[in-house]
Amino acid sequence: MTIGDLIRLLSDGEFHSGEQLGERLGVSRTAVWKQLKKLEALDIPLEAVKGQGYRLPAPMELLDGSAIVAGLSRTGRQHLTRLFIEETLPSSNQFIRQRFDQGAGHAEVCLVEQQSEGRGRRGRNWSTPWGGALMLSLGWRFDSGIASLEGLSLAVGVALARVLERHGVAPRLKWPNDVLLEDEGGRVAKLAGILVEISGDTAGPCEAVVGMGINVSLPAAFRERIEQPVAAVHDQAPGLSRNTLAVELLEELLPLMASYEQRGFAAWQAEWNARHAFAGCAIDILRGDQRLEAVAESVDEAGNLWVRRGGERERLSGGEISVRGRS
Repeated sequence: MTIGDLIRLLSDGEFHSGEQLGERLGVSRTAVWKQLKKLEALDIPLEAVKGQGYRLPAPMELLDGSAIVAGLSRTGRQHLTRLFIEETLPSSNQFIRQRFDQGAGHAEVCLVEQQSEGRGRRGRNWSTPWGGALMLSLGWRFDSGIASLEGLSLAVGVALARVLERHGVAPRLKWPNDVLLEDEGGRVAKLAGILVEISGDTAGPCEAVVGMGINVSLPAAFRERIEQPVAAVHDQAPGLSRNTLAVELLEELLPLMASYEQRGFAAWQAEWNARHAFAGCAIDILRGDQRLEAVAESVDEAGNLWVRRGGERERLSGGEISVRGRS
């Protein structure tokens, strides 16, 4: 019995006693009780009524691999080698890297309900509630070397933005790897993070793992524990299914990866700049212990961000610094 098995039973809107749940799942009432306690610890709302049993007050949508594959176009399925759906993992990026170590990994995708060791850029933790995010990692093997993959994380941000915009969501892109949403008060909050990890030769074969963490539905109690403003897809598109989002995102990402060596970031440059969150704005450049003031300009065909500082233009390369808008 897994947490997912229990959630599927409790999501039908009916009350189920501990004994009924145990019979359906083939475990003891004690085992059921332990799993119910895990639901509470994961901030999954649970109704308990004496004499009736337990249920979830609202259905939870679990990731469905069969539905995702069935929803892909013929071209999408041709690009996809294998899709993994996991309930819990230390890290979906780590999972795909291990697949590469095993001689697989190319065009493989891993989706996971919850990560215990998820991280973003510069090793920061990436925390999401169980079933409240879309966490996706995609592996791809390239022949042309690391240098040909400049700007890849920015292009992935454009792909996500395209998908969200079809559903009335208006994302903005923050260099080099964040997707933001603006709330009703004009404050920008983090919606998604992108982490691209590349290993291999500078001019020869290399392997890339593209990881994305997208907040879909975040309870108020969870948001209060986060140290920075956060946003979720359901803030602007409350009816969007995670499985639908996964299908549409893969429809964008798989062709992007298949053509990136030939096209490069130049094919996505204009679209990224059109969604640039801080174009023309005062920003802080965080470089080690230094905090430097500048004005953000646009990104170039290699995905570098140009800024103006003290009357001089400077080009910033990904992986070196962090940029934060200033009010």
